[in-house]
Amino acid sequence: MRNIQVSELDRRAVEDQEVEIVERKGIGHPDSICDGIAEAVSRGLSQLYLDRVGHVLHYNTDETQLVAGNAAPSYGGGEVVDPIYVLIVGRATKEYETDDGRELTLPVGRVALESARAYLREALPELEVGTDIVVDVKLGEGSGDLQDVFGEDGAQVPMANDTSFGVGHAPLTETERIVLEAERELNGAYGADHPEIGQDIKIMGKREGDTIDITVAAAMVDAYIDDIDEYREATERVEAFVTGLAEEHTDREVHVEVNTADDLEEGSIYLTTTGTSAEQGDDGSVGRGNRANGLITPNRPMSMEATSGKNPVNHIGKIYNLLSTDIAEAVVEEVDGIRDLQVRLLSQIGRPIDQPHVADAQVVTEESVAVADIEEEATAIIDERLANVTDVTRRVIDGEITTF
Repeated sequence: MRNIQVSELDRRAVEDQEVEIVERKGIGHPDSICDGIAEAVSRGLSQLYLDRVGHVLHYNTDETQLVAGNAAPSYGGGEVVDPIYVLIVGRATKEYETDDGRELTLPVGRVALESARAYLREALPELEVGTDIVVDVKLGEGSGDLQDVFGEDGAQVPMANDTSFGVGHAPLTETERIVLEAERELNGAYGADHPEIGQDIKIMGKREGDTIDITVAAAMVDAYIDDIDEYREATERVEAFVTGLAEEHTDREVHVEVNTADDLEEGSIYLTTTGTSAEQGDDGSVGRGNRANGLITPNRPMSMEATSGKNPVNHIGKIYNLLSTDIAEAVVEEVDGIRDLQVRLLSQIGRPIDQPHVADAQVVTEESVAVADIEEEATAIIDERLANVTDVTRRVIDGEITTF
C-alpha cells in the first residue's frame, strides 16, 4: 500500500485570504529563457538516447546560465552591441556500451547546441541566434553512483535519484488564472497580431480583498515603434487587452498598469531591440523564475527545485513537481466539494518513484463537505496517478507538459 495521507488544510482557501500575490515571468524573461533552453536541451538529449540506445540515459542540464548583453535601442530599429551569452551547464552520458559489447559515442554537445538554437529561433524571433545571442555548452560526465540509481538496466519503475519533494495545488484562484493567461495570450495570439510587443513580459498580480491590481512589464521592440506616441499607444493597447481578459475571469474590481517605470516626459521608456531585457543588463538562471505550474505563488508552499532541464525519468525535482500538480488538478476536477487543495510528494533516494515516502494531500472543503466525505475518492485518484507515474516521462519528452 502506498503511503497516502488526506487531511484538512489548516488555513483559509487562498481565494478567501485578504492579500494574495502572484507572479509570472514570460518566456522572454532572462530566467525563463534559461528555463526554456534547459528544457529544450533535455528533450533533445532524451530523444537522442531513445533513438540510439532505446532508453533515456543519465543527464541533467538544469544549471544553464545567461549573461546579459548590451544594446542600443532606437525608434525604428536599434542594434545589439555586445551579444547575450548563454552557457549550458550540466552532466550527460557520452559513452554507452551496448548489450553486444559495442562502444557508442553519443553527440550530446552537438544535440544540446542544436536544441538550444532551435528553441531560441522559435521563442524569440527578434533575436538573431549566433550574433545577438551566443550559446556555449559544457556538459561533464554523470556521477557513476547516480547512474546506477538511475536504473539503466531498464527497470520498469525507476528509483528516485534524490531525497526531495514536489508541491502542487489546485484549483487556480482568479488572480492566478488572470496572471497566467495574460502572459500566455500576450505571447500568443496578441503578440502575433502586435509584433511591437516583445516576449519579455512579466506580470505581477496583487489582490487585496475584492480588488485586483495587475502590473505588466512589457518589453517593446524598437523596429515597430517610430516615436513616443506610438509607444504610448502600444502600452495603452496592452492595458486594454489585459483589462478585458481579467474581466472575463472575475467580477472583482480590476486595475491594470503597464510599464510603470516609464517617464514619458523624459523619454525614459521600456524600449528594446530584441524584445528581451537580456539584451542589456539582466542576467538569468534556470529555476529562479516560475515554478512547474508556470506561476510564482508566495501564498502557497513551493519547491525550490528547478524543474526545467532535469531528466524526466527519475529526477524527483522534475517528476514530483509535475506529478503533484497533475494530481491536484485531477482530484479537484473529479471530486466535488473541494475549494483548495495542495499536494506534497516526498521521495527517498533509491526507492521506486511510484512509492513516495509520503503523498500528502491537504484540503479546504466546502462548508457542507467534510474531509472524510472525499478522502476515499481522493486517495484512489492519487494512487492511480502514482501507479502511472512513468506517463509523466513520456509526456515531458513529447513536449506535452510545460515546466515553467
